[in-house]
Amino acid sequence: MDPAAPGDSSLLDDSNQLRRPLCPRFPSLSSSFRLKTTLWSELSGAVGDLGTYIPIVLALSLVNGLDLGTTLIFTALYNAITGLLFGIPMPVQPMKSIAAVAISPSSHLSIPQIMAAGLCTASTLLILGATGLMSLFYRLLPLPVVRGVQLSQGLSFAFSAVSYIRYSQDLPSGKTSGPRPFLGPDGLLLALSALLFILLSSGTGNERRRLVPSALIVFLVGFILCFIRDASVLRHLKFGPAPLRVITITREDWKVGFFRGAIPQIPLSILNSVIAVCKLSGDLFPDQEVSAAAVSVSVGLMNWVGCWFGAMPVCHGAGGLAGQYRFGGRSGLSVMFLAAGKMVLGLVFGNSFVMILKQFPVGLLGVLLVFSGVELAMASRDMGSKKESFIMLVCAAVSMKLNAAAGFVCGLVIVLVLWIGEVDWVAQLRGRRGRTVDDKSRPGATEEEIVGV
Repeated sequence: MDPAAPGDSSLLDDSNQLRRPLCPRFPSLSSSFRLKTTLWSELSGAVGDLGTYIPIVLALSLVNGLDLGTTLIFTALYNAITGLLFGIPMPVQPMKSIAAVAISPSSHLSIPQIMAAGLCTASTLLILGATGLMSLFYRLLPLPVVRGVQLSQGLSFAFSAVSYIRYSQDLPSGKTSGPRPFLGPDGLLLALSALLFILLSSGTGNERRRLVPSALIVFLVGFILCFIRDASVLRHLKFGPAPLRVITITREDWKVGFFRGAIPQIPLSILNSVIAVCKLSGDLFPDQEVSAAAVSVSVGLMNWVGCWFGAMPVCHGAGGLAGQYRFGGRSGLSVMFLAAGKMVLGLVFGNSFVMILKQFPVGLLGVLLVFSGVELAMASRDMGSKKESFIMLVCAAVSMKLNAAAGFVCGLVIVLVLWIGEVDWVAQLRGRRGRTVDDKSRPGATEEEIVGV
């Protein structure tokens, strides 16, 4: 039977996946701009990822001298283009491993070294995406391993969020500074009230209760409190965008950036910024699952444009997609609204906007982050057997204790060991012996067929 016959769909899915072009077809402009829910929901979804974005950008600005104005402008461009091309609320997040190394006192990185790390990571993803290796890797990767990575990332976000809510934070050092006071403009009562407000207004995130833009309201309250906490920030604001400058990267910067920043970041980018994002997009938007090749190339191109001008190295992240979806984002419009806000702030206030972010209530960021983390972790609820759940949980446990790369390798090893244990090797050997006897007794068998050459 002709395998391409219109009525035969038994093998078409696999063959079509193998023939999928390296540069997949993107949604039309009308699809990307189409309002799939209320305008308020899209606006609320736009700020659903700021619980991750703001703490890391603020820390890099205060510790390493990152130009916040330049970063806001370039990430605004990234948000607008990816929202237009992918048609879903595709997030633009900091490369977390590079940021963690950069702000650490023991391995402090300069701006050229941070940019070198981002460019090395981007080059790897660009090559994997353009050659089709990322798509092949995505198709072959067992689902329980992907779910394990998603579960570990989601729980990590949730644990960090609880720490943001419960304890006062020194974001530049990444350390806590004692229990958070109960009252005050960044007190525990404020964070718990915001948590209760989101639960009452949106529940678990179902469609019927998304009339109130809960995340947007929480963010605006935090923004107003910035000026209440310290009204003197107004005197430090300077109007106008930061001047663009090309970063000079020396050979030593490339060396340090690659070994300290890129090597730990590359596995995390592959697993969380590409594999987990693509799988989550298929879970949340079944008819709009994004291509692993397209996401990988997107990360590469974004950083090969912005890092030369000192913009923070970025990637796409499953946690950001989960957060924007959780708070109402359903189309590319959501991140385009976010792009407009970033662009205005970057052009009007430039790098001086960091003075406002320093006063943003960290407890409210924790509230937004806890919902993003839980939403991402909930993607792992589709494991249908005890074996799949076992693989997922071991992968997640190792990822949280060590790192995502170690959990990924551990998950693959368990899959291989379980597969070896399930194969009936005796039956396999008997079947091969039976075929050998049949070949020898078959009339007209050649000498090569009989000896198995």
